[in-house]
Amino acid sequence: MKSNNDKTTELPILNELEDENDIAKKNNEFLAADEGKNSIIDETNDEKREHVEGDKLMPDSVINDDKVFKSKVKYKKELVNKHILLSVRHLKMYFKLGSWPKQIKLKAVHDVSFDVHEGETFGIVGESGCGKSTTGRCIIRLYDITSGSIYYRGQRISAGDRWNRKEIKYSKIHAKAKIKNFKVEMNKKIKKVKNDKSTIESIKTEYSDKIQKTKERNSAVIKEQRKKISQIHYDNNHVSRKLMDEIQMIFQDPVDSLDPRMTVEDIIQEGLRIQGHHNRAENHRKTVEVLRKVGLVPEHASRYPHEFSGGQRQRIGIARALVMNPKLLICDEPISALDVSIRAQVINLLNDLKDEMGLTMIFIAHDLSTVKYFCQRIMVMYYGQLVELTTSDELFKHPLHPYTKSLLSAIPQPNPLSEKRRKRIVYDPMTAHDYSVQKPTLREILPGHFILANDKEMVKYLEEIKELDSGDIVIHNGQEVKTEAK
Repeated sequence: MKSNNDKTTELPILNELEDENDIAKKNNEFLAADEGKNSIIDETNDEKREHVEGDKLMPDSVINDDKVFKSKVKYKKELVNKHILLSVRHLKMYFKLGSWPKQIKLKAVHDVSFDVHEGETFGIVGESGCGKSTTGRCIIRLYDITSGSIYYRGQRISAGDRWNRKEIKYSKIHAKAKIKNFKVEMNKKIKKVKNDKSTIESIKTEYSDKIQKTKERNSAVIKEQRKKISQIHYDNNHVSRKLMDEIQMIFQDPVDSLDPRMTVEDIIQEGLRIQGHHNRAENHRKTVEVLRKVGLVPEHASRYPHEFSGGQRQRIGIARALVMNPKLLICDEPISALDVSIRAQVINLLNDLKDEMGLTMIFIAHDLSTVKYFCQRIMVMYYGQLVELTTSDELFKHPLHPYTKSLLSAIPQPNPLSEKRRKRIVYDPMTAHDYSVQKPTLREILPGHFILANDKEMVKYLEEIKELDSGDIVIHNGQEVKTEAK
């Protein structure tokens, strides 16, 4: 079993075992009522797949390494050497709904991994409720993540210990079952031998050694996982405040994200005061400077949010983030609540600010056409899972996952005639995939192009790429159109 915190290659999509049977029953009832939407999943059937027997769980090279974690936050120098500003590994964010015994678990984000390089604009697209905003909020530590790790500039800024705690739980269960089986086997052999005392003694010694080794192995696994849990808690409690100040967020709703009782100047300066900057003249100068950067005038500083239009409010939200001098800016659907003309202004403003300030951005949106214009790489999410990840040009050249094709077909056409002919593709995961035999994993089908698929689908997608490259199939309005043979 691969560790859920640090691996960067294959990302298995696995279900996990719930602690209470009643909750599992509730999950089944919910799924039956909401067929096809797999964000809330029955977790009772896959315990053996994720939490396997101790020998497979951790190699001896790891178990026997009795190192003590250093009293500092975990750091990965290789990420800095590769100019990776942000690295998300196996991110899981679950929310518990209701109370026991009718409690269910919502998997808002499940096993998502990606890297963001310095100076890059990284796009996250998907429908409402797919986990885009939750991913952004996890990065900025508005949520305590359930499992996985988030690294910023090589340093771990957030981690969850659920996977490690479950490894301890299931390691005990597997060890107990293994010892029970050894005892049953030993009694059977003793009955066959009958009164041969020397043979009986040798059988008891043999199985006694096996039981002892199993116990030692179980203790070693538990000890290692407890070390990792201790390191996770240490990392979460000792995150550099200055480091986190470099990550800022532009929130989705420009109305709710601004305090109506505060002036624009107070709103923008709030972060500066929290950082310890209490020089009024200096703070006012920074406020005026950042207001001009986002296309507003100094006179706006004394006004309240309700005195501005939607586009102006969004500019104030951008100014509040920029005044902190961030290195990473998370834009959580900054244009979804704005008119089309205002959207273009905000997009152009963000583009200019990115070049001027050397920002790295994560741009969250619904519209694939906007993300293609603004982002170098795009990640497509569906119900908490990453389904496709590649460059923007590659995504439009080789859209492989059925959900990506569905999003492409939803892009409006500027020409009224082509818009009239446009056919909307509806994505139904129950009919588009057959995962009854083999579960999907995130795989690299082309260099830098990752897709969620199993072996059967990989063969299908590779054939599809050949047909697209040969011209036998062309993508038109998100649909595959076969060309006539010459």
